[in-house]
Amino acid sequence: MAIYLTKESKVLVQGMTGGEGMKHTRRMLAAGTDVVGGVNPRKAGRSVDFDDRAVPVFGTVAEGMEATGADVTVVFVPPAFAKAAVTEAADAGIALAVVITEGIPVHDSVAFTAHAAQRGTRVIGPNCPGLITPGQSNAGIIPADITKPGRVGLVSKSGTLTYQLMYELRDIGFSTCVGIGGDPVVGTTHIDCLAAFQDDPDTELIVLIGEIGGDAEERAAAHIRAEVTKPVIGYIAGFTAPEGKTMGHAGAIVSGSSGTARAKKTALEQAGVQVGNTPTETARLVLAALENAG
Repeated sequence: MAIYLTKESKVLVQGMTGGEGMKHTRRMLAAGTDVVGGVNPRKAGRSVDFDDRAVPVFGTVAEGMEATGADVTVVFVPPAFAKAAVTEAADAGIALAVVITEGIPVHDSVAFTAHAAQRGTRVIGPNCPGLITPGQSNAGIIPADITKPGRVGLVSKSGTLTYQLMYELRDIGFSTCVGIGGDPVVGTTHIDCLAAFQDDPDTELIVLIGEIGGDAEERAAAHIRAEVTKPVIGYIAGFTAPEGKTMGHAGAIVSGSSGTARAKKTALEQAGVQVGNTPTETARLVLAALENAG
């Protein structure tokens, strides 16, 4: 089992013929992902050779879905075209849109995440590494060779910390790892993933990685207290961040005690979550919790 992405997923890549799209399509194919097509209206009707596989290019997402049965799209288009790309995918009825693109204007993200929700399309991202179900499928830019299938579910705002925790716990492995992105507006939240992992019979423990700014982690803590029965281990990035500064890609602004790493850590701990002070300590807490669970 897994959440959102399995070996049965059929994946389109919007922007496959660009430099990043080409590179990561090749990596996704190597990881076993069933990439069934690319989308580029200027190159429709062609195909692109990736080692021993020729991947067709379609003019629209709708054409690609009709021809292949695709149910996932991974978006590698430039920021100026991201809103149109996701809107097109949602209008075509795709189930899952994974938006890797960074630098998308917030008002565009607001528009396309709301539109996708109305159309029943789940958006992961934007500005995210995507998601991976090890041994089954990889949609995005997460390295596929740093972990294996296992019992832990991971949801993270940070791409880099996603990779680090995957590597630290490589001997245990993961059911699914989801990088939700750190932008102010994202299509899938910590809470969405917590609920999905709670319902996944093969996920025994959940790792939640947050970072300073906003109140997503506090809201996740409230959800954990009310709805999650599986053990949750947490980590919050940004304990050394100065107050009143915009930090990193997340644009996370800390004002007073609101949005600080300490406030988030306290909220999670009050919900019964063990929170590590470093990624390595977080990994040790995961190992200890799995041992205690038998």
